[in-house]
Amino acid sequence: MVTTDTSLEGTRGTIHLYRWGTPEPRFAAVIVHGYGEHAGRYAHVADALVRAAGAVYAADQLGHGRSEGEAALVEDFEDLVADTGRVVAAARAEHPSLPVVLLGHSLGGIVATRFAQEHGDQLAALVLCGPAIGGNPDILGLLALPELPDVPVDPSWLSRDPDVGRRYAEDPLVWHGPFKRATLAALVAAIDRVAAGGDLGALPTLWIHGEQDPLAPLAHARGAVERIRGTRLEERIYPGAKHEVLNEINQDEVLADIVAFMERVLSLPSRT
Repeated sequence: MVTTDTSLEGTRGTIHLYRWGTPEPRFAAVIVHGYGEHAGRYAHVADALVRAAGAVYAADQLGHGRSEGEAALVEDFEDLVADTGRVVAAARAEHPSLPVVLLGHSLGGIVATRFAQEHGDQLAALVLCGPAIGGNPDILGLLALPELPDVPVDPSWLSRDPDVGRRYAEDPLVWHGPFKRATLAALVAAIDRVAAGGDLGALPTLWIHGEQDPLAPLAHARGAVERIRGTRLEERIYPGAKHEVLNEINQDEVLADIVAFMERVLSLPSRT
């Protein structure tokens, strides 16, 4: 797997872009990471997609990882949607004959859903991993407080694998501080936009979620998915899994399900 780092000019500054390649790709994939983290945490996902002959792109979102912007501050999710559009455009420019798949996790699931609602014609398929499109009353309820408490994301919420939480807690590119009021307000607005943004039409969509997800609770996510589902939605709910299904103890199963979905809906040519 060949990895290169580069950058793109985003809506509010330079964004850091990871690219993982293979000599003869059959598809292009764009990964959109979640809140407070960075795209480098998805190298193992990129590896699985590259082994399936994919050309993979993932940017650190505004205010995250190595990209510019105040840490963990998002004032308007539409900025992230626009930046994702720039990454999709880069993938399409470098591989004009290949289908493009968009994969969004958590907060990135909101961004990916909004992009698909507005620009689904640019995509061949969509994968939503633990999307936060249904919100979390415990987190969004913090907005009602006169002062936000210092409550960062608990690493134990991510996976049943304790090493995932340990690496997250030790990662200097992860935001370990509290939520910011402007970010939470923007999150509420983004969830409302998703709810009002229409369904996904005939875009092949795979929704995967952890049954015991404490950050994007399944019950809230399901209602939101039902509102935006199109005619080609598939779902996989993993028993006992927490928020980061891509980092769970059954991650090999999850990644295999994603690859199998892509192979099927994209009707990919055989690898030589």
